[in-house]
Amino acid sequence: MDIENQGVKKCVILTGMSGAGKSTALKVLEDQGMFAIDNIPPALLSQLLLLLEKHRAAVRNGVAAVVDVRGDTLLDDFPAAIIALKAQVPEVSIVFLDASDEVLLNRFETTRRRHPLGGEGGFLDGIAGERWRLKPILELADMVLDTSALSLHEIRKKLLSKLCGSSTGGNILITSFGFKYGAPADCDFLFDVRFLANPYYIPSLQSLSGKDKAVQSHIWSFAEAKEFWEKLVPLLDFIAPLYLAAGKPQLHIGIGCTGGRHRSVAVAERIFSFFKEAFPAVCSLKHRDITREQGW
Repeated sequence: MDIENQGVKKCVILTGMSGAGKSTALKVLEDQGMFAIDNIPPALLSQLLLLLEKHRAAVRNGVAAVVDVRGDTLLDDFPAAIIALKAQVPEVSIVFLDASDEVLLNRFETTRRRHPLGGEGGFLDGIAGERWRLKPILELADMVLDTSALSLHEIRKKLLSKLCGSSTGGNILITSFGFKYGAPADCDFLFDVRFLANPYYIPSLQSLSGKDKAVQSHIWSFAEAKEFWEKLVPLLDFIAPLYLAAGKPQLHIGIGCTGGRHRSVAVAERIFSFFKEAFPAVCSLKHRDITREQGW
C-alpha cells in the first residue's frame, strides 16, 4: 500500500474511570488493527499522529490511545489537545468508560490493584477524587460506556458497533494450500477439496492455476462441485458472523488440495468473493503454495 502523504485518518481516545475497562477497550481496538498506545500525555497526541503518518497500521486502521488520570496535571491539556487533534485528523472519537462506585471498588479489591489517586485514603476516596478530576473530560465525550453490568464480550460488541459500524468486527483470512506441504497450523476451519476434478491432468490446464478462468470453469462444471458450493455457502453464512461475534479477531479458513495450485486456489478465490460481498469484516486471501513446483 502506498502510504505517502496519507496520514492518520482516525483516532479514538479512550478515557474514564480506573477499573472501568480502558485496557480491555484498548485491546479490542488493537485487535481491529489500530495502532494502540496506553497512558499518553494529551499534549503529545498531535505529535504522535504526525510521527505515525508512515506507519501502515495507523494509516490504514487508525490510532487508539488511552488518556486518563495517571497523567496527573498533564491532563489539564486535554481540551486544547482535542481541539488541535480535530483540526488534524478527520475522525476523532472520545470514549469515556465508566462504572458504578460499587463495581469499581469490587474490581480493585478483586485484583488487589492500587488506585492511582488512592494516596493515604481508601479506594472510595480515590474514586471520588477521580470522578471530580475527570468531569471536564466527561463533558467532551462522544460516547459514554457504562461497563458495570457488561461482560468482556459485551464491551467488545458495543465498542465495535459504535466505532467500527459492526457488531462483529474482525478479519476473515482465506488460505489455499497443498496437503503435500502440510496444512496451516492456525486454521479455524479447514476444507479438503481433493474430491473435486483435478485440472492438473488436463494438459492445457496443467500450467495454469486456480486463478485462471479456464481452470475455474473446468472445476465448477461438474455436478459434485456445484452441489458442494450450494452446501458450503449456507454453512459459511451461518458460522462466520457467530464465530467473529464470539470474540476472536480473525477467522482463518483453510482450503486444501494436493498441490495447492488448482482446486484449492479456485475454491478459495470463490469463497473470498463471497465474503467480500456478504460481510462487513475485512477479508484477505492468501495462496500459500500456488508458485511451488507441481511435479510428482
